[in-house]
Amino acid sequence: MKNYYVALSMLVLCFASCKKEVKTEMVTTKDTASVKTEEAIAEPVLDSAAQMKAWQAYAAPTAPHKLMADETGTWNCDMTFWEEPDGKPSKATSTANIKMILGGRYQEANYNGTMMGQPFEGKSTLAYNNASKEYTTTFIDNMGTGMMVALGKYDEASKSIEFKGEMVSPLNGKKSPYRELYTIVDASTRKLETFDTKNGQEYKSMEIIMKKK
Repeated sequence: MKNYYVALSMLVLCFASCKKEVKTEMVTTKDTASVKTEEAIAEPVLDSAAQMKAWQAYAAPTAPHKLMADETGTWNCDMTFWEEPDGKPSKATSTANIKMILGGRYQEANYNGTMMGQPFEGKSTLAYNNASKEYTTTFIDNMGTGMMVALGKYDEASKSIEFKGEMVSPLNGKKSPYRELYTIVDASTRKLETFDTKNGQEYKSMEIIMKKK
């Protein structure tokens, strides 16, 4: 009987050892495949001089930044809002003070006015990313606690930037897409149109005509 238990114990140990070896082999094979994949998609390493040149190009203000700097100054804003598609418009006015910050790399605009009978304050930033070749716009105001962020590219033919982003509705907490169209009308006029989505339908929710003082 004792020999039977000894034999049984040895059999169990042998089975466990074999199972461990198989598992180890599988993991090793998987790890090896993973390493090969990483090596296959590895990017070439730039030398220090090339890296420095790339960072300098990334940080240097360029022609798009000059375009942003041309808007420095004070602008009168005539604002029109629509709560729903084909809804009755409401009006408001504000003043935007625009300046370049951080060595001419970003544009900052501060808005002050009256909206729905309440004092209105807002702040926007505009950036042009030399690496991705696209603009990023952000906007916050005292009418909420969220930040609107959108990305877009400049179209020379129409002299406009179409921004696309997402916003969270305070009514249901859900995200929905929105779109902005920023147009350079002439040297002293800008037009900003915002399009929201309601019940799956896009509609124009805001238009701002900006006139430089």
